Amino acid sequence: MLQNYLRGAVSDLEALIELTQLDICDIKEANHERIFERNLQKQPLIVSFENKKNMAQQEIVSLKSANPQVELGDLLDEESSELLGSMKQKLQKLKEVNSGYARMVLAVSEFYNSLMQKIVPHEVSGYGVPKTTQSTFLRIEA
Repeated sequence: MLQNYLRGAVSDLEALIELTQLDICDIKEANHERIFERNLQKQPLIVSFENKKNMAQQEIVSLKSANPQVELGDLLDEESSELLGSMKQKLQKLKEVNSGYARMVLAVSEFYNSLMQKIVPHEVSGYGVPKTTQSTFLRIEA
C-alpha cells in the first residue's frame, strides 16, 4: 500500500508542476482566463496529494511502530525508498516553479495596480488628511 500512496503522490506532484508551467506560459501571454480555469484543476490535485502523503506517512509510522528496533531505512524496500526520494525531488521542483510563477504574478499585479492608479483618480489616506490624487487619463466630476 505504501508504494501505491507514494506513486500517487508523485503523480499528483508531476501534474501540479505541469499545470504551473502552463500558467507561466499563459501569464507571459496574458491568457488569464486559462490560468483561472487551471486553478480549479489544481485544487483537487492538492487535496489528493495531501491525502496520499498522509496515508503514506501513516503506513511508515505503523511500520516503525511494529519494528521500533529497526532503522527506517532498513524497513523500507528499495522501491519505496526511491519513491520517497522522487517525491522529495518533485516537491523541490514544484517549490522552484511556484516561486518563479509567484514572482511573475507579483510583477503583473504591481503593473495593473500602478496602471489603475494612473488611470482612475483615487483617494490616498495616510497620516495626514486624505487627499485625492489626480489621474493623468481620466477626470471624474460629480
